[in-house]
Amino acid sequence: MELETNRLKIIPCTKETYQIAKNQNYDNGPEISTHLEQLIRDPSLLYWGSWIVVRKSDNLVIGDIGFKGKPDGNKMVEVGYGFLEKYWNNGYATEAMSALIQWAFDTTKVKKVKAETMQDNCGSIRVLEKLGMKKIEYTETIINWELSNQIG
Repeated sequence: MELETNRLKIIPCTKETYQIAKNQNYDNGPEISTHLEQLIRDPSLLYWGSWIVVRKSDNLVIGDIGFKGKPDGNKMVEVGYGFLEKYWNNGYATEAMSALIQWAFDTTKVKKVKAETMQDNCGSIRVLEKLGMKKIEYTETIINWELSNQIG
């Protein structure tokens, strides 16, 4: 299974699909390798971890997005994302996250999505605002965000 938008393919990360990213020397932090280790121990995490984001026009891996685990008892998941800097400010994060959040809501296993970002991360703040997320809590350094499924 994969998700598609106008410009992107969003593919759940497995050992096999990670090969796409590895072949392109994609390295954007430890999230994918951490997810793959967890997936070996618990295969039910398949869709609830990292997904790679591939630009359709040239099949380049430009980022990774995903969930920080399965929905909790309140049907809530936390999302995260990271894109290679040369692909920032093109709307890719918003496009990819919008598709992933919609998929989560469509599963009926998710009623609420949360995220957190640093107070000074203007790019991520813009993405979360465009996704319709609301600020729910602040600390000196962190903003916590939520988005509720309007249908569920």
